[in-house]
Amino acid sequence: MAISRGLHAPDKVADYQARGWWSDETVDQLLDRQVADRPDELAVVDPANRADLMGSAPRRLTWRELDAEVVALAARLDDLGLQRGHVLGVQLPNAIELVEVYLAAWSLGIVVSPLPMQYRQREILGMANQAEFAAFVTSATFGGRSPVLDVLDVREQIPSLRTVAVFGDPAELEDVPGTVVAWAPAVATDAERAQVASRRADDPNDANDCLTICWTSGTESEPKGVPRAHLEWLAICRATVEAPRVVAEDVLLNPFPMVNMAGINGMFLPWLRTGCVLVQHHPFDLPTFLQQIAVERVTYTVAPPALLWMLLHNEELLARADLSSLTRLGSGSVPLQPAMVRGWQEKFGIGVINFFGSNEGIGLLSSVEDFPDPDDRAQYFPRYGAPGITWSSSLSDQVGVTLVDPATDEEITEPGVPGELRLSGPTVFAGYLNPEGRANPFDEQGRLRTGDIFEIAGDRDQFLHYLDRAKDLVIRGGMNIAPAELEGLIGDHPDVVDVAVIGDPDDVLGERVAAVVTLRPGATMTLEELVAFLRGKQIASYKLPERLAVMGELPRNPVGKILKRELRQGA
Repeated sequence: MAISRGLHAPDKVADYQARGWWSDETVDQLLDRQVADRPDELAVVDPANRADLMGSAPRRLTWRELDAEVVALAARLDDLGLQRGHVLGVQLPNAIELVEVYLAAWSLGIVVSPLPMQYRQREILGMANQAEFAAFVTSATFGGRSPVLDVLDVREQIPSLRTVAVFGDPAELEDVPGTVVAWAPAVATDAERAQVASRRADDPNDANDCLTICWTSGTESEPKGVPRAHLEWLAICRATVEAPRVVAEDVLLNPFPMVNMAGINGMFLPWLRTGCVLVQHHPFDLPTFLQQIAVERVTYTVAPPALLWMLLHNEELLARADLSSLTRLGSGSVPLQPAMVRGWQEKFGIGVINFFGSNEGIGLLSSVEDFPDPDDRAQYFPRYGAPGITWSSSLSDQVGVTLVDPATDEEITEPGVPGELRLSGPTVFAGYLNPEGRANPFDEQGRLRTGDIFEIAGDRDQFLHYLDRAKDLVIRGGMNIAPAELEGLIGDHPDVVDVAVIGDPDDVLGERVAAVVTLRPGATMTLEELVAFLRGKQIASYKLPERLAVMGELPRNPVGKILKRELRQGA
């Protein structure tokens, strides 16, 4: 399968382009511009601990050097026969190769579908068959395991998959079967430059072409594919450049996997738009993270709220860390503590920007400019469209924000009344991959149903206050975990009669997975036994429960739904 050209309806594209909300610009043009404007300036830096993770030394590339390797890689993708709209599965850590694969594929109109490094056979198989991957790119080794072996283990179950390519040192590839294509970074030859230039000239990208298929677990057991075009990604990028005021002189440290909105549009696209320096980091390691800030003179980075809270109160660690180059921070995904945001501003003069969004439709952000009071910035988001209120973000006049009573679908305009956030405008996706059999994510007015509950707040009704997730998604360290998937797997255990999966609060990760079960009479179960059972299902390790509770009966409401609220309260 190839993703057809044009994710959005032509009349919608014409309307939004006429309004100035979308343009005809494509992401590959951003790279061309930076290479032309700053060829010999530093562009991208590998993780400092790359040798421990991938067995090879970290590298630093200028824009000219980056472009030379991107073109060489694009020629290899062309040689594989990948055409516009073909889907390339990518499972690589935040290293220079990941940057190059994205840019090379996008230059040819190949759709990138990134997978987290934690995904194993089960997840790879499901997503590859949903999106019909034509090829898959991964690494020979990462953190002591071999991701390519997981792909090869399920390769025969993916009919569309023609090629598996792997990055790695020759010594690392000795144990890999000869059915893969071995790649290493290389500088493009004149012939390869001509090859790629000819293809791009003959078949140029269109802004409405699909750029990525990211994956969101939501609350369903099967992950949903979220196709995104150049149009939406670059519209969102305006906000993620404007709020932190990213400029060419900045140095960005990216600790988020570049597999979804946070990594791609929080860091990657602002880098590509402005031509600053991108320093990669993966997986999260606090000593390495702090070292990179000091050594690379990082000016802007993003971090989970719990980490920022922990750092703020660790005087010993802060005494050894050099944060003098940092001028602002980004955070989000869960509510921010006002004391944390206020503490960073008062102690270090660093403003923490509050981000809220999803793969389907970027939501809201609270900048230092719009929310100078750190307590307000932690608790509230701008209510775009509030009468008499203006905001600094260019998206404030483009993104439609509405609260709706989920039971009646009536719009909520009074403060303090909970309602589901509905979004419209240039940052909202066109619809899920393979939508048949899925609930429609849009309401009758075409607005995205976010599933997130807010209320109107502020002395002029100018704020939105986040209350809760409408569903029971568990977010562990920024990774979405669907309870339904785990509940189905745990329910396969012969001793389990009933099961509910919830999130336990955690100071560092945000949440940890907890399983609450009832067992057949006379049976017993330990957490270790349950984890061993789930490992046999070949699932990602971050989904494994870290607490097990055994109950005689799970609480349910009159219609039989498990009352997870009561389980959380009793945790």
